[in-house]
Amino acid sequence: MRVHLIDGTYELFRHYYGAKDAPESRTAATRGVIGTVVGMLADGATHVGVATDHVIESFRNALWPGYKSSEGMPEPLLAQFPLLEEALAALGIAVWPMVDLEADDGLASAAALAAENPEVDQVAIWTPDKDLGQCVRGNRVVQVDRRNNKVIDEAGVEEKFGVPPASIPDWLALVGDAADGFPGIPGFGKKTAAIVLQRYRHVVAIPPRDWDVAVRGAATLAATLEEQRANANLFVDLATLRIDNSLFDSVDELRWQGPTPAFDVMCDHLNASGIRTRAVDLAVAWE
Repeated sequence: MRVHLIDGTYELFRHYYGAKDAPESRTAATRGVIGTVVGMLADGATHVGVATDHVIESFRNALWPGYKSSEGMPEPLLAQFPLLEEALAALGIAVWPMVDLEADDGLASAAALAAENPEVDQVAIWTPDKDLGQCVRGNRVVQVDRRNNKVIDEAGVEEKFGVPPASIPDWLALVGDAADGFPGIPGFGKKTAAIVLQRYRHVVAIPPRDWDVAVRGAATLAATLEEQRANANLFVDLATLRIDNSLFDSVDELRWQGPTPAFDVMCDHLNASGIRTRAVDLAVAWE
């Protein structure tokens, strides 16, 4: 059994900004995401879950004032989050609208829960988001980068970032994450952060001086990090995904059983008759 976990927020953004008519439409991005999910079902996906940012703001906004928010987001895009969640539920897909936590936390939670099930052969997290690299485990929990058609396992994470999955929050803390709105620590580029973390693994373990690493300006970097230690620890916390063990009780809840009766009305609203026909035909074929 392969479990597919989809970043609904990323997919909604992708379809909103990727289709020519989507920014002028209040339903096109949602229709695009639903079409993508039905396409995955047609390709053989049986167990599927989608996490969304029902509310863009999360507990992290109280920790760091510059953390990403809904400020400046187009209203037609924001309005489609609840529409997408309703459409996914009507399709019969497990959907987790995150409020205090974020969609990334939802995906991390679902991945951890699904990976505990011995009947699950692999968990695939469909998002290119750097944060989710911390969830990758061997070849059992992987990321799928749809843009580059690439599956990223644990070796792939280390090849890409220079650190293992467990060090991804620390790497992001040092380098910064513009998408999430925190700047990192001055002087730390991607390669420097990787070299330091290859030796010490986590920010909390990096000593205040006398680093046992071969990086240019190590003494200056050490002094800078020590001055910024509080921020560095905070950024690690911001980048660390939370696990909610109550997200679902059984991986069987992710098995697609076909669209619900509400899907007909939803497809009328989305002008998605072709998607409706495809989903119904798939459900019949699976019976």
